[in-house]
Amino acid sequence: MKLSLGPLQYFWPRERTLAFYREAIHWPVDIVYLGETVCSKRRELRTTDWLALAEELAASGKQIVLSTLALIEAESELSVLDRQISHGGFWVEANDLSAVQLCKEKGRPFVAGPTLNVYNHRALAMLGEDGLRRWVPGVEQGRTLIGELKDAFVADGGSMPELEVIGWGRLPLSFSARCFTARALDVPKDQCGFRCIDYPDGMPLATREGRPFLRINGISVQGEEITDLGPELPELRALGVDILRLYPQAEGMEAIVRHFDAARTASEAPARIGERNGYWHGEPGMRMPAA
Repeated sequence: MKLSLGPLQYFWPRERTLAFYREAIHWPVDIVYLGETVCSKRRELRTTDWLALAEELAASGKQIVLSTLALIEAESELSVLDRQISHGGFWVEANDLSAVQLCKEKGRPFVAGPTLNVYNHRALAMLGEDGLRRWVPGVEQGRTLIGELKDAFVADGGSMPELEVIGWGRLPLSFSARCFTARALDVPKDQCGFRCIDYPDGMPLATREGRPFLRINGISVQGEEITDLGPELPELRALGVDILRLYPQAEGMEAIVRHFDAARTASEAPARIGERNGYWHGEPGMRMPAA
């Protein structure tokens, strides 16, 4: 089983971002996803910077994938998307159907990201005709749904693409045209001042009772819990999962990567160091404690 470092979900200063990925060159991950997936206004690194970083990291022997925005709203964002795909040197993680269409037109292999909403084997087969090579199921898709889809795909005579499952990190639950960080700070979206850079792991949101509940991350809302599928490694292998995705976090990421690196070759599943992912088991994604 391979390990991937998923795209950075948060807005970090330029030097912090570059330093993070230059350290990641030495970590035991096989695949690194690069690029902005949340908000096009986050421009500490521009498209040319991401491409230069991709070239730098590719020299280490890791597979580099360019990740695209999950929500395309403007012509300028389509232009950035076109430059990413036209580069041609790397696979693309398509998080919006606009990216799928451009990859198809330009003959580029792509990864179907978790925001593409693929829920049946016929949709997966159609994407395969367009150039799909790897599929990352949505955050709410658990072992039963994925298993049923895979069985139906094979029964139809299809050749299943690589399967990548989110194994660690806060789950992105939704994306919106509204910026929730700006709203929380009572500033207009177009005059946000890039305040989300002050929250390197997202802005915590609690219930009225003061219980941790969600993380606000610009136009995205995440679950509060850092989910961990380490203890489920045996069933992930049995399901035929090829790649385990680890989402970056502000502190301690190298230790997390090395934990999963040791776990993927161990004879026994590791102890859980994050939180249980209810979605994977067909349950509520988060269990709120009783009042």
